[in-house]
Amino acid sequence: MDYHTAGEPFRIVTAGVPDIPGGTVLERREAARAPEIDGVRRLLCHEPRGHADMYGCFLIPPDDAAADLGVLFWHKDGYSTACGHGTIALGVYAVDSGLVEADPDGETDVVVDVPSGRVTARVRCSGGLVEAVTFRNVPSYVLARDVELGPLVAAGPASADAISGRLAGVRADVSYGGAIYASVPAAAFGLSVVPEHLTELIALGRAVKAALAGHPASRHPGDERLSGIYGVIFYDELGPGHQRNVTVFADGEVDRSPCGSGTAARLALLHADGFTGTLTHDGIVGTSFLARVAEVTEEGIIPEVEGMAYRTGEHRFGLDPRDPVGAGFTLR
Repeated sequence: MDYHTAGEPFRIVTAGVPDIPGGTVLERREAARAPEIDGVRRLLCHEPRGHADMYGCFLIPPDDAAADLGVLFWHKDGYSTACGHGTIALGVYAVDSGLVEADPDGETDVVVDVPSGRVTARVRCSGGLVEAVTFRNVPSYVLARDVELGPLVAAGPASADAISGRLAGVRADVSYGGAIYASVPAAAFGLSVVPEHLTELIALGRAVKAALAGHPASRHPGDERLSGIYGVIFYDELGPGHQRNVTVFADGEVDRSPCGSGTAARLALLHADGFTGTLTHDGIVGTSFLARVAEVTEEGIIPEVEGMAYRTGEHRFGLDPRDPVGAGFTLR
């Protein structure tokens, strides 16, 4: 079942995946790297059935009966720890498919276990139709401020050296929203978050991620399995409580939506700076999420991010054993 949330694809695999062992969703994330399971991810994510910016999930059992479902999020390079746009799509899917019985004129919680913890998709319906979904995230918080980026030490091709040289004097803020993100204003590179600058932003996103590889700011304070810079968020300030961003995650993959877990990470930074209102967070294709702090805990803020997902298709995929392309490929 294919959906998009604010323009970002989300492919929900409902059948055909081998059993994924493990007692928790986080354990199953490790087990999913086995060739017989990961081959299904490659088949559905890579060309010719997907593309370099494809995103999706495997449905798995939750950690316990208090949740409605468990999920492993995947992209072209592997398995992520969190996905806000996917959680929003899963809320719509759970109600549309009847997996969770919903109030036709009210709000219904769909509880989902993801690798970073337990999250909720609060689905709002009117007349039996889904109108919006609010993604309630795990605690989100600041990890580091003003981290110097470079330039990178390692030499590479001339083009790579030119990109890494642009990091000199630029600093990033690092925060956690279910995954670890580095935030950098696009203006620090003389750019804006517009499609015309996307090629440069992708290259810079890869460079920023490489510059922070192994940095103490990229370590999760409680679970090493959640460590590592997952995405780089470039943002523009559009006015009070209004920003535009693009998140470059994994290896040069671009989130078309404003990025749900990335929005949570941005909100943690803004809250630490004293922001208390509702954030309008635009994505690079012109769609928006609304985000606010629902609660403040000892561990961090509890963000709520509102958006909407729409079903785009239902598919049955196969692999001809004679096909020389096999599970596919990616081009960037």
